[in-house]
Amino acid sequence: MDPSLSGGWRVIYDRECPFELRYQETAESPQEVGTLEAIKVKVLVKGGENAPEELKIELSSENDLFFHFVHVVDEVSFRIMQEQQKLMVEFDQYSKVLIRMLNSCIKEPNTHLVIFVLQENGSSRLDFIKNMEYKFVELLTCNFGKSSDDLVNQHIAYRYNAMKSRLALMQARLADINALVKVKNPSLLLQIQGKR
Repeated sequence: MDPSLSGGWRVIYDRECPFELRYQETAESPQEVGTLEAIKVKVLVKGGENAPEELKIELSSENDLFFHFVHVVDEVSFRIMQEQQKLMVEFDQYSKVLIRMLNSCIKEPNTHLVIFVLQENGSSRLDFIKNMEYKFVELLTCNFGKSSDDLVNQHIAYRYNAMKSRLALMQARLADINALVKVKNPSLLLQIQGKR
């Protein structure tokens, strides 16, 4: 089972999105120049569809199996975010706004940017920024924490097993196709396999 789903979570969004990754030693030090990378974003909710109790965002990378960060927010912590950032959206609409912004970053990467700032202490920040041609406007900021080693290992094992079962399915399908081609056109099969 996907470790993301344990505890009653359900996935409402699962896509790769172009992120600019920046590294920063401390909150006060300057950010390094970022690198563009495709990051897998999962948005999960706990509770009812119209009345969510909690929202979680998980970030992972195919390039670095140990890259795993989580942002969890409930209605109380969202109120704090809402006050600090002067957000006009309510908690029950937060997931829809996040999904809309992520999709905008995928469809319009020149005007909508996602910057993920990683700090040495493990805390990180995700900034959604809109390029207005004459000015960059920060739309939303989410704080993230690095996942525990145990959780990272669970995710790596899950991804490995999922890939292994997908490979077994593809090999079985290829064997079926080879058997069909062998019956219909044996010389074509020999040619495909490189045994002229």
